[in-house]
Amino acid sequence: MQKHGWGSGLGVGRYILGETHRNILARGFATTSDEATQRSENRITRAAQSSPPTRKMLQPIKKTFYSATRAISCATTLSVFLGLALAANVGTLSALAQDSSSTPPAQDSQSSSQTKKPLAAPGTVAVSRATAAALEPYTGPKYDNRWEVYGGLLYMNGQAGQNTPVRYDMGGGEAMGTYWLTRKLGVAADYRFGAGTTPVISRFYNRVLVMQHIVSGGVQYRGPKDRYAAVDFHALVGGTYGIFDYAVNHYPGGSPVSACAAQQQPGQVGNLGLYCNHMAPAAALGGSIDFNESGKLAIRLQPDLTFEHFGTELHEYFAISMGVVYRMGKR
Repeated sequence: MQKHGWGSGLGVGRYILGETHRNILARGFATTSDEATQRSENRITRAAQSSPPTRKMLQPIKKTFYSATRAISCATTLSVFLGLALAANVGTLSALAQDSSSTPPAQDSQSSSQTKKPLAAPGTVAVSRATAAALEPYTGPKYDNRWEVYGGLLYMNGQAGQNTPVRYDMGGGEAMGTYWLTRKLGVAADYRFGAGTTPVISRFYNRVLVMQHIVSGGVQYRGPKDRYAAVDFHALVGGTYGIFDYAVNHYPGGSPVSACAAQQQPGQVGNLGLYCNHMAPAAALGGSIDFNESGKLAIRLQPDLTFEHFGTELHEYFAISMGVVYRMGKR
């Protein structure tokens, strides 16, 4: 009886598993897992009602069947979801490929170059051309300026009269403006002022004040240059106005002597032997060296050989100035 119960239980178990597996494959998983489980329970219940020993033997088979059925259902559901996801990805890639192939090429190289963004290394920010130019190392002035203005202190010497024994020294200032026609050639206008005292032979005066206003113009040529310094050469021609009677005119109570023979008045007992106030030709030949402080600013040292013709002959003197140059405007 016991053997008959085991044999009947195993036969019923094989029958139930075989039927369930064939139904799932035949219907293509059309029925849900809950329906399949319900039908299997009905078969097991009907088979177990036939004999009590068989019902007891079918308990472990029933548990095993439930576990296998749930595993098959989960695997089937997971496979369906994976298949749908893979199909969606393939459709997206094909759509992107069609969009890229249907995009028309750039018709104008100029417009594409204008809209092209600057590239940058990973982890950095793209830099514009203007910013890149500003970050370039300083290479000194470009010497492409249109205008140049110079102002400085001046020293020069001269002679106050045809027969005065020595020359006199003057101090003053100089201002020069240059308009550069090319990188090498420019036109310049120059103004200089100097004042100093000169010794005279007189029992009324020891030294007298003399002043000169010099206005000239000419050309300027730019010579050797680099980022540190530049050398210029210039030639200026103009005139100088000399004031030689300042001390005589400001003598308390009137001067007993005149500055020059032509200005001697009645009652005066001679003259100081100076030139009379007048305009005389003047010129300057020299150069300058600019020590660059920046692209626009420089310190200039400018020596000159100067000429004037107050008397009966041409005299040459020395002058030097030092000041600041400012470059502006782009040629």
